[in-house]
Amino acid sequence: MMAIMNKLSSSSRAADDALDLTDASVWARLGSLAYRRRGRVLAAWVVVLVAVFGLVGQIGSSSESSFESPDSDSQAGFEILQDNFGVGGSFLTGSIVYEAPQGVDDPAVEAEMSRVFDRLDTFEELTVISPYSELGQQRGLVSADGTIAYASIDFDEDTDELRASEIGRQIDALVDGIDLDGVNIEIGGAALAEFEPPESELIGVAFAIVVLILAFGSVLAMGLPIGVALFGVGIGVGTITLLTNVMTIPDFATTLGAMIGLGVGIDYALFIVTRYREGTRAGLSAHRATVQAIDTAGRAVLFAGLTVVISLLGMYVMGLAFINGLATGAAVTVMITMVASLTLLPALIGFAGDRVEITRWRGLITAGFAALAVLAVGLKLPPVAAVAALLAVLTIVASFFVPRLREALPPRREKPVRETLAYRWSHFVQRRPWPMAIGVTVFLLVLSTPVLGLRLGFGDESTFAEDTTTRQAYELLAEGFGAGSNGPLLVVAEVTDPGQLPAAQALVAALNETDGVAQALGPIPSENGRAFQIFVVPETGPQEAATSDLVRTMRDAVIPSAVDGSGLDVKVTGAVASSIDFSDYLARRLPIFFVAVLSLSFLLLMMVFRSVLVPLKAVVMNLLSIGGAYGLLVAVFQWGWGVELLGTGSGPIEPFLPMMLFAIVFGLSMDYEVFLLSRVREEYDRTGDAVNSVADGLAATARVISAAAAIMVVVFGSFVLEDARVIKMFGLGLAAAVLLDATLVRMLLVPATMELLGERNWWLPKWLDRILPTLNVEGHHENSPAVEDEPERELVDASV
Repeated sequence: MMAIMNKLSSSSRAADDALDLTDASVWARLGSLAYRRRGRVLAAWVVVLVAVFGLVGQIGSSSESSFESPDSDSQAGFEILQDNFGVGGSFLTGSIVYEAPQGVDDPAVEAEMSRVFDRLDTFEELTVISPYSELGQQRGLVSADGTIAYASIDFDEDTDELRASEIGRQIDALVDGIDLDGVNIEIGGAALAEFEPPESELIGVAFAIVVLILAFGSVLAMGLPIGVALFGVGIGVGTITLLTNVMTIPDFATTLGAMIGLGVGIDYALFIVTRYREGTRAGLSAHRATVQAIDTAGRAVLFAGLTVVISLLGMYVMGLAFINGLATGAAVTVMITMVASLTLLPALIGFAGDRVEITRWRGLITAGFAALAVLAVGLKLPPVAAVAALLAVLTIVASFFVPRLREALPPRREKPVRETLAYRWSHFVQRRPWPMAIGVTVFLLVLSTPVLGLRLGFGDESTFAEDTTTRQAYELLAEGFGAGSNGPLLVVAEVTDPGQLPAAQALVAALNETDGVAQALGPIPSENGRAFQIFVVPETGPQEAATSDLVRTMRDAVIPSAVDGSGLDVKVTGAVASSIDFSDYLARRLPIFFVAVLSLSFLLLMMVFRSVLVPLKAVVMNLLSIGGAYGLLVAVFQWGWGVELLGTGSGPIEPFLPMMLFAIVFGLSMDYEVFLLSRVREEYDRTGDAVNSVADGLAATARVISAAAAIMVVVFGSFVLEDARVIKMFGLGLAAAVLLDATLVRMLLVPATMELLGERNWWLPKWLDRILPTLNVEGHHENSPAVEDEPERELVDASV
């Protein structure tokens, strides 16, 4: 047996090396190299994965959400606070809120709570303002009836989110040790909230297993995209974790990276595997089919992946560290999964060979139980997961004794393209182009109308789940001090002349008379006498539009009028004011970013399809699909339509979310656009038939686009089960955008508009054709390099 295997292996290597790459493209060479050197390629990826997580274990991670805006009023105010009061260096804050029916000044209550505050004061990262301290009394940290009080917690500028969450757990342990009858203690502030690693992506993986088996009819073909995606996501998340030590990256960036990486990783690998199987069914050897797949679909994957990466990195023009960190994290994951699809995937195909087309009953049943186990883990049902995993193992064991389980399923009959439902559907749409185009456009425009009421801002702690201590602390503060106490404003200024103090007192009086101000306390001087602060409590909560309006009114009217002629340069700062400045800064620059991405998309598609109208339509249709996704986000998360079903509350839309969604969705839709229209153009160039080329192209790509979209919708949609509101928004927004793009746009709008324009779809002025570079993202089947077939290997019994 060993002699036979050695002979086969030797013959296989000899056949692998027999390659005529004289006229081959670099992509064909890459596919052939990865296929022939599959053992080395796989080993290299395993080494990288182990090395990355080894470094993560040694170096650890950090994270930071710094919402500072360049040259903003709030940033200048933070600098005054830090220089003169020793606080305000960080954007992370928290509180300990407690309610005592016997009164917070009860000796037992005061002694026990003071002990906790003194303990927290020993943390070098914290500045704790106790309600029993002089500053606490000046700020009014005890309610009017004396039953509710809170301690304010500020972090220093070197504290990251992970350390803040760790301190939150220590505070929780301290609070659990308090034994005071009738006293209710809650820990407030998102920075102190417990962070739980995401598990929802496992739901997407489970669903992907089922969809890929249905799409491919093969367990092994299913495993290839899943394996590639998991490698890419694993290395990507590890890389993001390492990058948190050298740049500002928020804590949810790893979750976002896993979400995007899993979706695009499966998507990209799915396209390549589909092309590979088309080749083998056309009579090509596994080696030749792999080379052709990388030389065709691989180019489209590279194009789509680089488009997403470039769009994401385009957010660097915003000039904000927080945005740069988000963009880098997402771009790194997309880049790694893209490279894995182009190198690791052909290597794995080399190991699988012709067995990709063979599925045995044991493999199918085992895959079903495995999907159930993964789903149960994602839904946090350990007993179900354990039973499903056990059944999967028992199925494999039973196959050694039950011959029926080792039998192969009959191969799925593939219908000719023109007998498929997709072909008939395309002609159905093409016979009614105007009603279809108008109907879908009107529907998407109506779905987009909530965008007209879009309000950018950060959600406050009222959006946390009702059973969390963070939400309970918010409610308790609102009960004792009003909703605005959850986000007080700090009005600060440096004093250069004692004669400026009357103006500061006049400012306090003016603020107390301002609509929307519950109370203004101060002026509170610094110990060095060089600055003062005024503690302003709005009547409305931190995320309310009225609070944002109040900040602008204070800056534009109240403060200038009250200190006119005094020489005081007064700043409005605090976490709420900073988030408002951050949102305003991004809102002013969003149009620039949108125009840049749209222009890039138009130019790239024009180079790919040698057409003016095709890329113009693509840009318009992408705007319609993403507009619909934006509208759904506003309706659910801002207006609150059904938001309680998602375990969160309503509030403004995070200011960075529209930009991130725009970049990601445009890259993903570019993938579908290239995959579909390149087939249409291929048929048009071959036949010159503008009608049937659309139907043929849609029929050839409908199954893979539908499968890819279904997987992405569930992968992205599963993240609405996460605790963080921002992750829920990303999940719903991306899922909605992909669903609209793959259904209404690709299956209705594209064939309808292609029919309406006919041969004009491919019109390009001759002068533009001469100067426009050619970008070939689909390769040519006939240009695939000559690859000698490998000998048939007797490995059929090893297939699943």
